[in-house]
Amino acid sequence: MLKKCIRDSATIIPLEGLGVDESLSYEEVPVEILFWQVKRLRNKEITSMKVLWRNHLVEGATWEAEAYIMS
Repeated sequence: MLKKCIRDSATIIPLEGLGVDESLSYEEVPVEILFWQVKRLRNKEITSMKVLWRNHLVEGATWEAEAYIMS
């Protein structure tokens, strides 16, 4: 069943400066590493970073593995 959507102007992203191509997609580019942490398991250590992406706000930053960011 469909529900009524309340529009929030803060979540609308303008398309002018994004560089959207014909398939309505664009390339995500990391801009800044905000925070990083190392999780220690029994046999290995996993490094993860909080990354700020281009065309996103700070609230849209995501945790990514270090190997993924460096590649």
